[in-house]
Amino acid sequence: MENLQKKDIRALSLPQLKEVFTQMGEKAFRANQVYEWLWQKSARTFEEMSNLSKSLREQLDLNFVINAVKINSTQISADRTIKNTFKLHDTHLIEGVLIPTSERMTACVSSQVGCSLTCKFCATGYMERKRNVNADEIYDQVVLINQQAIEKYGIPLSNIVYMGMGEPLLNYAHVLKSIDRITAEDGLNMSYKRITVSTAGIAKMIKKLGDDEVKFNLALSLHAADDKKRDEIMPINEQNTLEALAEALKYYYSKTKNPVTYEYIVFNDFNDNLQDAIDLAKFCKHVPCKVNIIEYNPISFADFTNATEDKLDIFANYLKKQGINTVIRRSRGKDIDAACGQLAVKEGA
Repeated sequence: MENLQKKDIRALSLPQLKEVFTQMGEKAFRANQVYEWLWQKSARTFEEMSNLSKSLREQLDLNFVINAVKINSTQISADRTIKNTFKLHDTHLIEGVLIPTSERMTACVSSQVGCSLTCKFCATGYMERKRNVNADEIYDQVVLINQQAIEKYGIPLSNIVYMGMGEPLLNYAHVLKSIDRITAEDGLNMSYKRITVSTAGIAKMIKKLGDDEVKFNLALSLHAADDKKRDEIMPINEQNTLEALAEALKYYYSKTKNPVTYEYIVFNDFNDNLQDAIDLAKFCKHVPCKVNIIEYNPISFADFTNATEDKLDIFANYLKKQGINTVIRRSRGKDIDAACGQLAVKEGA
């Protein structure tokens, strides 16, 4: 339990780190070197920091800890999707997925251990939320999945989606800090345009994204453009109605000028008829957007089934005829429970 006495060095900003080094009687530029090791070179131990003296490394090791995330287990799907169970420093487990396609290599990362929202169709929604995932732990997921992409497929990550376990906007500060470290020149230097944060729809936090004038992409898990239906599958809608979300999205767009992506899982005989498509097309008029229609991936907790192919096509074609950019997303990693809505750490994983 010695780690309880040690401070998490990656929780410190660069100015805070400089202060620590000054107090230790070290030159301030040493802080820059350590910061570079932590965020640019992704060092997992102080021992790796080869341009620091041995005594300084020992001193850092004595007072600080790098809470490096470790891969606990890995499964590879028939379609080459890779699901990882990650172990955090306090033994909590989360999941992250590498999704390879012909156009891109995408990391799907988790922002919470479990989830406090109880969406009826999502396996994570049936788990208890234990805690938020820290910024450095989100960063580590990206680093580990990127290493995996290079080792297994010879291609580095091109995209990151915050669509794993948890609701990113309920872990706002850590999600934004992780994106800062992933995109910063003194971090992983990835483009904001390659990052998408997905939310179940928390109106006041969507407005906050607007106030902060974020540069990454926003996706909203909509799944119904009718309040009664959305209430039924997503209890969060009771406090965040479609009207409240529309207002928040307009505000967000006015501040960022970023189009929004709507994610829409089509459930058989629930939200897959023509009236549902008409309702969705109306909702799409609020801000510039595109729609990702997602196949449903059944889970043991819920009774939903996937819409039939012909209904899926009629639905998508209606939206396209209304001039809405619409894509049907085929699920990947279904055979290893790595697909959208299937992430839930099994006991003893």
